[in-house]
Amino acid sequence: MKKPEVLTDLDMASMSNTTTSVMKKLPEVTLAFWIMKIAATTLGETAGDLFAQTLKLGYFLTTIALFLLFVVTLVVQLKSSRYHPFLYWTVILSTSMAGTTMSDFMNRDASAKYLSNGATSLGWGPQGLGLGYPVGAAILISVLLVIFAVWRASGMTFEIRDIVTFRGEALFWSAILVSNTLGTSMGDFLSDSSGLGYAGGALLVTGALAVLVALMKAPVVPNVLLFWIAFVLTRPLGATAGDFLTKPVAKGGLDLGTAGSSAVLLAILFGLMAYAQVRERRGSGVVEEEREPVTESAG
Repeated sequence: MKKPEVLTDLDMASMSNTTTSVMKKLPEVTLAFWIMKIAATTLGETAGDLFAQTLKLGYFLTTIALFLLFVVTLVVQLKSSRYHPFLYWTVILSTSMAGTTMSDFMNRDASAKYLSNGATSLGWGPQGLGLGYPVGAAILISVLLVIFAVWRASGMTFEIRDIVTFRGEALFWSAILVSNTLGTSMGDFLSDSSGLGYAGGALLVTGALAVLVALMKAPVVPNVLLFWIAFVLTRPLGATAGDFLTKPVAKGGLDLGTAGSSAVLLAILFGLMAYAQVRERRGSGVVEEEREPVTESAG
């Protein structure tokens, strides 16, 4: 069975008179896509920790606030008529931040292991459900599988470049939110409980991603499956990288702080988003230029 072709931005720009080129709502899966995904997920980790831990809002309040932010950004994305890089990556960032605190709230509690410096509470409301990383991951995997089952039963495509309907987007973003939350749980487990540390956890995930890249050439493994596995795995990579930047040196981190790290990562992400926006406009311009002679000759 022939594997689906992965197109680049240049390929899409050169295609004229196609609905996907004009009406697409989601980006092409290129190297730039994955770089921005890792940057967004790393920022999601540091920003989520900034609100919940550094500013001491707690997991409960921060989860509610960031989930509402996700809903607002998602509504704007769903109402847009075409792909806008700033809108898309803002939603990705909001899912990463919400996923960070959702995972922490599910898995952690008010024990000294998670509340340092002698603190007995963190913000208003429940400190956490204390389910632990294995149980939390099992729940999230089950929810993700249910979403994919509903998606498959709907008969809609899993190819993100072909998702142009409201229902398709709603399923896509539901899977994104849960996968980012699951990835956070995996990243925290690697950093806190596996004994690998932040750098070791990041290296392990990087090795797993390298295996996925090699499997892209295997005709028996669908690219769609590889995409979703990679999407989940880039989240723990961002989580471990974020922890490595912010955690104390005594715990194996660089102790750069959540505020400083988040500011630098935000600047990097905005730069990448601006670059993606320029490329998208250039691609749209090429399509319009190629369409114009067709319109005139038809007249």
